[in-house]
Amino acid sequence: MKIVNRRWINKAVTAAAMAFVVMGSAVAPAAAQEKLTVFAAASMKNALDAANKAWSAEAGKDVTASYAASSALAKQIESGAPADVFISADLDWMKYVSDKKLVKEETKSNWLGNRIVLVAPKDNAKSVDIAQGFDLAGLLNGGKLAMGAPDSVPAGKYGKAALEKLGAWASVEKSVAGAESVRAALALVSRGEAPYGIVYATDAAADPGVAVVGTFPEDSHPPIIYPIAILSESKAPDAAAYLDYLKSAKAAPFFEKEGFTVLK
Repeated sequence: MKIVNRRWINKAVTAAAMAFVVMGSAVAPAAAQEKLTVFAAASMKNALDAANKAWSAEAGKDVTASYAASSALAKQIESGAPADVFISADLDWMKYVSDKKLVKEETKSNWLGNRIVLVAPKDNAKSVDIAQGFDLAGLLNGGKLAMGAPDSVPAGKYGKAALEKLGAWASVEKSVAGAESVRAALALVSRGEAPYGIVYATDAAADPGVAVVGTFPEDSHPPIIYPIAILSESKAPDAAAYLDYLKSAKAAPFFEKEGFTVLK
């Protein structure tokens, strides 16, 4: 009798285990969808990390941010990388993914603004008058100018446009150290590997190793606009609520504190 009972118990345990596995496999996809993934321009890191932490605490949802140059993120999205929200540092790369039908058009908006500045290592920072014909080549004195890759990284594109407008590009083009992202360019200056760099004002504020020595005139380059949108393949049920939160008055201070302008 004891043997029969033991066999019955073993069968019951096995059946229960199988049922648990089946139930678990059914629940897993839904649980996976609860997590939001955001692809964001590298310059967003400090502000977006703070906003994401606050949203997670308030909504009880997980959000993961992947930071890189907007160009790299757009290419990843094109290749099918799983993400829910895209924040670009310029309109061009948002248009790139939009033209390929990779964003939900009704969710797209121009969200934030920024400025580009000239930075130097903090211990060797002297104010520079950035104006038409200013002698940037002379300031470099044979050193490198750190900036995002000028043909792809938004901060580099803005920087090149400004230098062309101010008549300084031709004299420094061969001295440019084009980095994979604006944060990588910032690091070159912070470590003393480049005497000057062009980065966003928000990046300069995030690194105590550099100082802003000049701000580029706003009319020397196209307006710096950060668009945001939900991606077409997103299945995250909270993507719309997350977007609403980022664009709300409640979240605005996280971005204004870092130097972004919240566009109305």
